[in-house]
Amino acid sequence: MNDRRIIYAAAFLRALATGMAGVLLGLYLARIGFTAAVIGVVISVGLAGATLALVVVTWIGDRLGRRRALLALSLLGAGGGVLAALGGGLPAVAAAAFFGMLNGMGRDRGAALVLEQAILPATTDDAGRTGAFARYNLFTDIGHALGALLAAAPVALQTMAGIAEAEAYRLMFMLYAVLLAAGTPLYLKLSPAAEAGAARDDGAASPRISPGSRRILWRISALFAIDSIAGGFLGSALLSYFFFERFAVSAAMIGGLFFAARVLNALSHLGAAWLAARIGLVNTMVFTHIPSSVLLASVAFAADFWVAALLFLLREGLVEMDVPTRQSYVMAVVKPEERTYASGVTHLVRLGGWSVAPGLAGWLMQAASLGMPLFIGAAMKIAYDLLLWRAFRKLKPPEER
Repeated sequence: MNDRRIIYAAAFLRALATGMAGVLLGLYLARIGFTAAVIGVVISVGLAGATLALVVVTWIGDRLGRRRALLALSLLGAGGGVLAALGGGLPAVAAAAFFGMLNGMGRDRGAALVLEQAILPATTDDAGRTGAFARYNLFTDIGHALGALLAAAPVALQTMAGIAEAEAYRLMFMLYAVLLAAGTPLYLKLSPAAEAGAARDDGAASPRISPGSRRILWRISALFAIDSIAGGFLGSALLSYFFFERFAVSAAMIGGLFFAARVLNALSHLGAAWLAARIGLVNTMVFTHIPSSVLLASVAFAADFWVAALLFLLREGLVEMDVPTRQSYVMAVVKPEERTYASGVTHLVRLGGWSVAPGLAGWLMQAASLGMPLFIGAAMKIAYDLLLWRAFRKLKPPEER
């Protein structure tokens, strides 16, 4: 099994766990008595733990070794899932979320993804890079889709096996832990080529990065921060809570909706690679993202669940087209030895923004209206797209020059 296939397989398993947790986490916490505001806090705490892991990986990941870091992340995530399944009060759940980097956003954006994306470009050439990232995201979104479908399992366990509701949710988080732990034997098979020469040989702790690349990274990271804060208002756990409270639909129905959304996400990645080859990476990122934000804001005005679901699915068919193109673009405009640092910095600001917003979004849902986070998130995303196009439309990756 070559390195690219190993990365695809491990990312799929992690996405399966993340997709399931994105739907179930908010519902599980509500079932054990947490309010919307507290649910938002727990999600933020989990993302804060993931952000800390990202800092470590970005700064010293290549010095520690990519394979070793990936193994550690798998085991920590699995441990967090076990602790979440055991439950308890807010301190215990918050500790599980932080140390296990528990992801309630429904999409995998953690430290393992940074390392995998740093490895992936070396498995292909410039012409095949965006396609490799598109397939990587195809596998992760298939995992997200099947994970969302697994969110219907608690209902099946209750009706078919007579398991109590709380126990059914606990079993699902034990499954979450197993799926994350399953990445460990895969990472052990990575070849020495997966390890980069990005670590400094002069004894300094900081990674090497050229002044030109540093300027590009800080400019694009500032814009990514806007997009990520907006995304923090729109995570799967909070969106599933929105559908549950607004339309009184079951976890099985919400799981089916998110399954369909992830299927559309997965298919859109292949469309993104095709479109980027014709209009460019930056244009693809921007001109597919703006309509998706308009569609999302319209969900809050829907009169019933089916109209809201249709608008949401139309949005999901577009919203992820910027993901493989964004990843490919960042890896293309820096040097090969700078890729772990570049991937880490850009994901760090994105995850940091994600960790800030859910607590505020939960409070707004409780204090203002359920739809308020949708309006704020959509408006911020549109502003990000316009600023990104203005700043980077002239900086072309090698295959477009």
